[in-house]
Amino acid sequence: METIRHLTVAGSGVLGGQIAWHSAYKGKIVVVYDISDAAIANCRQMHAHYAAIYKSEVGASDTDIEATVARLRYSTDLADAVVTADLVIEAVPEVPEIKDRFYRELAPLLPAHTVIATNSSTLLASDFAEATGRPSQFCSLHYANLIWSMNLVEIMAHHATSDATLTLATRFVIETGMVPIAVQKEQNGYLLNTWLVSLLNSAQTLVTNGVGTFEDVDRTFLKVALGAKVGPFGIIDVVGTNTVMNILRHWGNVNQDEQMLRNAAYVQGHLVDQGRSGIGVGAGYYDYPSPSYQQPGFLDVPDISAVASIVERVRPNRE
Repeated sequence: METIRHLTVAGSGVLGGQIAWHSAYKGKIVVVYDISDAAIANCRQMHAHYAAIYKSEVGASDTDIEATVARLRYSTDLADAVVTADLVIEAVPEVPEIKDRFYRELAPLLPAHTVIATNSSTLLASDFAEATGRPSQFCSLHYANLIWSMNLVEIMAHHATSDATLTLATRFVIETGMVPIAVQKEQNGYLLNTWLVSLLNSAQTLVTNGVGTFEDVDRTFLKVALGAKVGPFGIIDVVGTNTVMNILRHWGNVNQDEQMLRNAAYVQGHLVDQGRSGIGVGAGYYDYPSPSYQQPGFLDVPDISAVASIVERVRPNRE
């Protein structure tokens, strides 16, 4: 097999849905798999949203969109979803037990030639290689969110990944218009999420501990990160608050980091449990489609009338 033509994306959440849509847009034949009709219905709705984005931001024509839709199908039957797959990209929740269970269910269903890639944000392919039943045909492909504009994929092997698998995966990345980033040794979080999770956790700590508001944390970032358009809490909304919660909870437990666990609990209580799962549903830390950080004046010097309210927040806690 010289190239990957048939793709199955397992997991139709924020990033899984984007990978499926973008790959179909770039000419691949794609099956989206998820465990429930409700999840599939939500993915279909998001794909309609992406169609509008690709027309307005990518320059897609009506014909391009029709062709993309024609290359997509959806299934809640895993055996059906992978029957012709050349590549399966796993994008199920960032919970080790869920991923391990998925791979063990997947293994006996795959054609012999199929390669597998995990899109895990922070976990290692080597953690699940045995469960796949084909370690040499398994690697990591980690996509950045909003892939139509942040078009990079981090490619990471584990100790048993074959050169043939890496060649196929890298060709697929380039064929679908993505910038390949070579991760030269296994690293939880790759390049991108190694620094990004630290950034988001630090930002969340400031809010969890009442040091500052999420808007003011974002203001400090946008002021000093030259050219940045989104701050840490806008990024959390893009990643998805449920994903961020799972990552913080997992690594909080692994590292016995009480602050990180408090941050996970804060995200759950203030956002996830309130249905504010991020930009995909129009509400996370910010409300969309017009978050306050995109509004005129967000970074401006305030009017002198704001002095009293600022002093009230700066005044020492007298509890």
